[in-house]
Amino acid sequence: MKNWQIMLISIFITLAIGGGYLFSVWKQRQNPGVIEQNIARQRPDLDKVSVIRKLFPSYFEDTLQLEGTSVWMKNGYIMPYYPYTSGHVVFARRVGVIPAAQKLEVKKIIKQAVPANEDDGMSHGSRQAFAVFTLPGDATLYATPIGVIQGRQEAYFCDTLFYYDDPHTIFDHWPKDVWAAVDAHQVKSGMSELETRMAIGRKTQTSGGTEGDRTVTFDQAGKHWTVTFVNNRATTITSD
Repeated sequence: MKNWQIMLISIFITLAIGGGYLFSVWKQRQNPGVIEQNIARQRPDLDKVSVIRKLFPSYFEDTLQLEGTSVWMKNGYIMPYYPYTSGHVVFARRVGVIPAAQKLEVKKIIKQAVPANEDDGMSHGSRQAFAVFTLPGDATLYATPIGVIQGRQEAYFCDTLFYYDDPHTIFDHWPKDVWAAVDAHQVKSGMSELETRMAIGRKTQTSGGTEGDRTVTFDQAGKHWTVTFVNNRATTITSD
């Protein structure tokens, strides 16, 4: 094959590749939805890069750093709370369970033995550690368990229970209408599984699958919600 023939073939291949690329760009511009879908697929999941502080408490003394701080309930509608009067937790007058994203003003951390017949969601040990707190606009002291002490063995669940920063700032990329639903403890179409959990609390049953692509039942202090998620967006919502 002569040199001029080889050159023509190379030029033809280059033009064919370039033409194909230009044609695909033209087709995308005729259908903006394709471009938007591609961008959506490439957009990072900001929830996964949000900074969530942890304290990793190992001993009772480690939990004392919570005194005088604000925390927000991470796992709502799970942990019970009780009146705290005269230096004691009053187990016989359980108030209820703490809602998701509820702000708590921690006043002090204390230890107290738990009655054998009291189910507060944790092993009793010889004593439990409690966060004594107030709620916004309410000067009443309450207490909720945060850890278990048995002899020299100690276990604390603060990092699982609490956000140490306002979740409104941690997840400040969530739309205003989503936060309005979360603050009202409601779920609306389009919310992600994390947003839904922040609004109505704990999962009690799932249909399998992966987070964001499954059906989940939530227990909101006795009210049950069943939410189906597709591509991490709530598509079907029922409650009873």
